[in-house]
Amino acid sequence: MSRGTGGTAGRTGAAAYLGGFLPAPEDYAGLRLSWRGDILAGITVGIIALPLALAFGVSSGVGAAAGLVTAVIAGAIAAVMGGSHVQVSGPTGAMVVVLAPIVAAHGAASVALLSLMAGVIVLVLGLLRLGRAVAYIPWPVVEGFTLGIGAIIFLQQVPLATGTSAETGMNTAAAAWLAVTSATWPTVGTTLAIVAGVALLLVLAPRVHPGIPASLIAVVLATVAAELLGLDVPRIGELPSSLPAPSLPAFSPALLGDLAGPAVAIAVLASIESLLSARVASGLPGPTGRTTGPYQPDRELTGQGLASIAAGLFGGMPATGAIARTAVNVRSGGRSRVASLVHAALLLAVVYAGAQLVSRIPLAALAGILMVTATRMVSRHTVSSILRSSRADAALFVITAVITVAFDLIEAIQIGLLVAAFFALRSVAQLSGVRREPIPGEPHAGDERIALFRLEGSMFFGAAERILQEIQAVRDVEVVILRLSHLRMLDATGAKALAEVIEALERRRITVLIKGIRPEHVRLADSVGVLEALRHYKHRFDELGPAVEHARDHVRREALARDAGTARGDGGDVAPAETD
Repeated sequence: MSRGTGGTAGRTGAAAYLGGFLPAPEDYAGLRLSWRGDILAGITVGIIALPLALAFGVSSGVGAAAGLVTAVIAGAIAAVMGGSHVQVSGPTGAMVVVLAPIVAAHGAASVALLSLMAGVIVLVLGLLRLGRAVAYIPWPVVEGFTLGIGAIIFLQQVPLATGTSAETGMNTAAAAWLAVTSATWPTVGTTLAIVAGVALLLVLAPRVHPGIPASLIAVVLATVAAELLGLDVPRIGELPSSLPAPSLPAFSPALLGDLAGPAVAIAVLASIESLLSARVASGLPGPTGRTTGPYQPDRELTGQGLASIAAGLFGGMPATGAIARTAVNVRSGGRSRVASLVHAALLLAVVYAGAQLVSRIPLAALAGILMVTATRMVSRHTVSSILRSSRADAALFVITAVITVAFDLIEAIQIGLLVAAFFALRSVAQLSGVRREPIPGEPHAGDERIALFRLEGSMFFGAAERILQEIQAVRDVEVVILRLSHLRMLDATGAKALAEVIEALERRRITVLIKGIRPEHVRLADSVGVLEALRHYKHRFDELGPAVEHARDHVRREALARDAGTARGDGGDVAPAETD
């Protein structure tokens, strides 16, 4: 009977745990009041997302159809299953940067399998409740990463903007330079004119009215102009007129092994970008000035993981939360998940009803949109703020941006975090130290033979050596009191260094007393030999007063021993008492 009850309780616990990742009626609690704004916001976001989805698909090398399918499938799944009410998901510029070299190495057909693998990893990260980990990424790393992505996206568009084709797998900057040097007239003049016209419209339209769908209008005008004038420029090409049937991508053990590393990299990138987007969106004010409220980071990861899995089954690419589209959704009045669903439904309608029209869009028009998008990814105010903040933050920002452009996105985050950790540890080490203090109270004879040291901050591997050297440099004393009550952190390296300090002083016949070791440090100090290094177990004190009295008594007894030795004629060379 008891076993059955326990099993029921276990199932109830598991169901409650999984229930936190599933849709709930609360997801649509305010829909009765917000549905009109949600529909309008969804239409607005869908209009903006259409050219971006096409452009990201083309730029990644997978094709415009894959970008559109991803925006539809992943956008709908993430809207229902994600942890944010206003997040809009789909293909993004950061993902394009990672996918392009993978497509060059393994072909476009591998991306669907890659999306499925990365989606499973993101799903597991969410189930393990690792959604809060994004809070540990420093702001300069995020902004440097974003700046690097913007630079790469801009450079990736140069071949499209010049009417040339880039060699797959080539470094982005090198491909851009080759495109410029190999461009031919009059094609390059025509494509650059399209890019300039699109960019000009994207810059000027918001000044007329912020609600104008500038990207869609720019694409329509560029396409109409290209058709009427009969311009010989590269186009998107044929698109499917319906969604493909879901199927498991072809795979082999060798291919799975080759894609394992990229899948982890994409999963990490998708998790970071989605969580950052959701976090930013939670604080964005809508048209009424109200923010959208909190989000569920762990559920956001599981939702994004399921979205990428579904996109892979339909032949799409990995998806993430898109901050630009999410921001438009919030500012356009979107308050519930219905807005993101409407956005996906609008794009689905394009697949079934407008594929033929979309296929005629000039690639240069999409390049113009992405070039403007790239330049807006990091504001000048943000860059100026970071560069003026501190040398460490400025260096962190620049290093992350440069590594992102020159090497790899994931390497940029890894190195950025390592550099941030180095600067953080250096700051903690600088705030940690040891200070010699005067003996409190009225002075006594022999106090000059007592050294009172106060250890502050953190005794860890970054500061232990310097603290050790400062204490060991003491001269002409008989007793050293180490005040440890202000020591906030103690690691194994710091504890070992403390034990070495005590042993070194005791070898010099200097008695060491420790005062105020914190309760949470006792076990560590005991296990690495700090307490064992003391001459006597009574040399550990909880209060400073008794420690000072013991030190003074020790000095007095040492003085008496020296006087007695002098009277005997042995020079007073007396070894310290083992029981002291």
